[in-house]
Amino acid sequence: MKTAQDIILRPIITEESMTGIVMKKYTFKVAKDANKIEIAKAIETVFPGTKVLKVNTINVRGHERRQGIHSGYTPSWKKAIVTLTEDSKEIEFFNDMM
Repeated sequence: MKTAQDIILRPIITEESMTGIVMKKYTFKVAKDANKIEIAKAIETVFPGTKVLKVNTINVRGHERRQGIHSGYTPSWKKAIVTLTEDSKEIEFFNDMM
């Protein structure tokens, strides 16, 4: 059984993800094997008072990196964009960033 902390790894703080906060869309790096239902339940558990409307997931593939003549790939990971309902409480962590 995975806990909520095993599913939600970290928030993603970029310029594009910060523009979604106005529409109550929050971006997180999540476990690769987590599905949308598990992600929604984990968000509601970690941030009490929030209600998830929908979850969009994206599998991000690794980028090629070079170090001299050697090349390799960074690890692939999964990104989740979580949309909260209108009457839901906001996530204060992201509001402090703005």
